[in-house]
Amino acid sequence: MNNNESFAEILKGLQLKATTRRLAVLSILSGEQAYASPEEIWKKLKRKLNTIGLPTVYRILEELSDNGVITKIIHPSRQLYYYYCGNAGHHHHFICVSCRKVEDLNFCASREIENEVSRNLKGRVLSHILQINGLCEPCSRKKGAINAF
Repeated sequence: MNNNESFAEILKGLQLKATTRRLAVLSILSGEQAYASPEEIWKKLKRKLNTIGLPTVYRILEELSDNGVITKIIHPSRQLYYYYCGNAGHHHHFICVSCRKVEDLNFCASREIENEVSRNLKGRVLSHILQINGLCEPCSRKKGAINAF
């Protein structure tokens, strides 16, 4: 099964049509090792699909993100980026703010956080999102790396 076929199955499972545009967005993101902005994705899409507007790209990205197909990355500058992660299991991400590389973190402290919220705040956690921003090893060795923000 090729990527487009597997993406079509994912979309079908979410009751979304496997349109050319959705499949093209997923194809572009799955080929990246780093996160991408809507504008960067749009520019690549225009080469494949001559007629696609930036608002359509934003709509597709939000739709795929809302359905958990892609991950929304919130940069410290508050700019939104997107990343396709093929890891379906529960995990979080380490984001290099310099080179944009995204790495899986197979660690989650949700139990401890749930206990803390329950015990000290008398509340209940319904969901959580954890994104760790930093510098990967190669970027942290570069001169002036700390000023990446």
